[in-house]
Amino acid sequence: MGGKLEIFSWWTWGREADGLNALFEIFRQRYPDVEIVNAAIAGGTPEDAVAILKARMQRGKPPDSFQAHGGEELTSPWVVTGHMEPITQLFESEGWLAVFPRNLVNIVTYQGDQYSVPVSVHRGNVLWYNKKIFDDNKLAAPTTWDEFFKVANALRAKGITPLALGDQNKWEAAHLFEDVLLGALGPIGYRGLWTGKTSWTGDTVKRALETYAKVLEYVNSDHENGTWDAAAQMLIDGKAAMTVMGDWASGYFIGKGWTPGTDYGYVPAFGTSGAFLVISAAFSLPKKAPHREQALNWLRVAGSKEGQEALNQLKGALCARTDCDPMKLDTYMQSAAKDFAKNVVVPSEVHGSAAPPGFTVAFNDIVHVFVSNKDVGAAQTALQKACGDNKMCM
Repeated sequence: MGGKLEIFSWWTWGREADGLNALFEIFRQRYPDVEIVNAAIAGGTPEDAVAILKARMQRGKPPDSFQAHGGEELTSPWVVTGHMEPITQLFESEGWLAVFPRNLVNIVTYQGDQYSVPVSVHRGNVLWYNKKIFDDNKLAAPTTWDEFFKVANALRAKGITPLALGDQNKWEAAHLFEDVLLGALGPIGYRGLWTGKTSWTGDTVKRALETYAKVLEYVNSDHENGTWDAAAQMLIDGKAAMTVMGDWASGYFIGKGWTPGTDYGYVPAFGTSGAFLVISAAFSLPKKAPHREQALNWLRVAGSKEGQEALNQLKGALCARTDCDPMKLDTYMQSAAKDFAKNVVVPSEVHGSAAPPGFTVAFNDIVHVFVSNKDVGAAQTALQKACGDNKMCM
C-alpha cells in the first residue's frame, strides 16, 4: 500500500519528538510504502499549533490525524460540531476496550462512541520533594493537609522555601489549584464540577479555595517570574523542598542527573491518594482526512502495545494501555503504572480533558487573579459564571 500520511502535533523537541519518531518508525516497519508527512509545528507553542489546526479544520483541509488531549479539548470544538469520525469499530476490532482503563475510555467517548485513541498518559497530582532536604531535617513526605502544613512550617522555620511555584504562564497555578480541588472534593465531587452536580459556589469549593490561599503562603515570592521547570530547578538547587506538577517533572529531574527514589521522592499531592489525575495525549480521525485508510492504520499503530512502548519509553510517559511491560520503566514510572491500573482515573481540566477550552481559559485567568487577591467569594462567583457560560452548569 502506497500513499501519504500527514500527522499533526506539537511534539517538536526533546523527548516528545524522539517518542513521536519512534512511533513513526513502527508505522514504517508495518507500512513501508507510505510516506509520513510530519506536520508538527517546529518552534511554536501548543497554543500556536491549536490555532493552525483550527484554521485548517474550518477550511475543510484537516490532516489525516492530529494530537489532542483526550476529552473535551477534542469533543467540544470538533466532535460536537460534526468534524470527527467515530472510531468505535476500531476499538472493538483492536481489543482496546480490554486494555484501556474504563474511566479513560469514558473520557474519549461521546454519546456512546469513541473518537480518539489515547497513546500516552501523564499523572497530574504529584508532590515532588528533595530527599536530602527532607532527610537532613528528619521529615516525612506529607500525604495529608495537616502533614503538609506541619512540614511546611518546619521548613520555613529553617529558612527553606517549602513549595516551589513558577506560574508565569498562569496554567501552573491553575494546575496546583486543580490538585487542591481533587484533594478537597474527592473524585466524585471533583467530576461533578464539570457536569454541574457540584456547585462552584458551594462550601466544598469554598474550603478548597481557602486551603489554596493557605498553601500559597508557603511558595517562593518570585513565583510569577518563573515557569514549572524553574520551580523544579529550585528543588535541584536546594532552594526549595517541594513542588507540585505533572510527572513530566520526573523527566526534567532525570535529564538533570537526578535519580528517582534517591535524589527526589514523590507522593500523591494533597490527600489525592487513590485518584489518578490523568493528562492523556490522543490521536483521532477527521471526517475529511485525505488519506483515510492510512489514517486508520496510523491509529492501529498508535493504539498498539508495540507502538505505545516505543513512544512512551522515549517520551517519558506511561502507556495508555495497562499491558505494557513495567520493567522497561524507571522506578517512578513503575509506581505510577501501578496506580494508573488500580486508582480512580479522573480527567484534568487544566490540560484539556474535563472541560471545554473556553472554560479552561477562564479557569486559568480566575485562578491567576485569585493568587494575587485571595478573594474566595469573587473566585467562586466567577467560576460559576464561567461554568454556565460554557454550558457545563445548566
